[in-house]
Amino acid sequence: MKSKRRIEATDGGQERLQRYLARAELGSRRSSEKLILAGRVCVNNRIVTQLGTKVSPGLDKVTCDGKPVTPAASLVYVMLHKPAGVLTTLSDPRGRPIISDLLPSEGLPRLFPVGRLDYHTEGLILLTNDGELAYGLMHPSFEIEKEYLAQVRGCPKPADLAKLEAGVISDGERLWATQAKLVTRGVSSAWIALIVQQGRYHEIRRLCDAIGYPVIRLQRVRIGPLVLGKLAKGCWRRLNLGELASIRRVVGLGTA
Repeated sequence: MKSKRRIEATDGGQERLQRYLARAELGSRRSSEKLILAGRVCVNNRIVTQLGTKVSPGLDKVTCDGKPVTPAASLVYVMLHKPAGVLTTLSDPRGRPIISDLLPSEGLPRLFPVGRLDYHTEGLILLTNDGELAYGLMHPSFEIEKEYLAQVRGCPKPADLAKLEAGVISDGERLWATQAKLVTRGVSSAWIALIVQQGRYHEIRRLCDAIGYPVIRLQRVRIGPLVLGKLAKGCWRRLNLGELASIRRVVGLGTA
């Protein structure tokens, strides 16, 4: 397993500029880095393009495209049970259902989804305005486990599931599950549980296609220590203190 890189902590009341921008809800830390590199961010009226720049919240004047930037007063963490047929995005030019439609229009700051579930996949997704946590959860070096339940056409044999753990080639790319097991079997389909850490595009569907058992239905039930549990489809709730501490811990962060 790769060594896990700790995210930098604040130093003497200062923090990295990209983290400051992410806390101000300008997007993830990665997208905030792009704003800096594009020369769109100023600190004390001077354009800054160095990613290592640190600022002192409350003392330094930070602007983006000429507009003042102030971090959110509080960080919010929400888990949501996304139904199939909903996009994991905050806008869609075609007017299709989007994940923010499932959140109240008042009472929450603007939240961003951490990662994605494709249009036809349901299950657990985390939304937050904590750009630092989002960056850590999406960074491959932390190898965050994600667990899925997949209903597949046909019934995979133990040898088929072993192939998923050994690794398969899909579109020239090697994919694998750290764990694959049969949950239930029916007449023409079966449910299997898969744990992955890579975060590749349509990873579960491609894995199952590679062994000849296409996915009929797909649900994510866990992200690291966060478990979907009995949260109803289309519903959301805030993380409790224990969940928040555990999810921050896996990316090397302290308590919020």
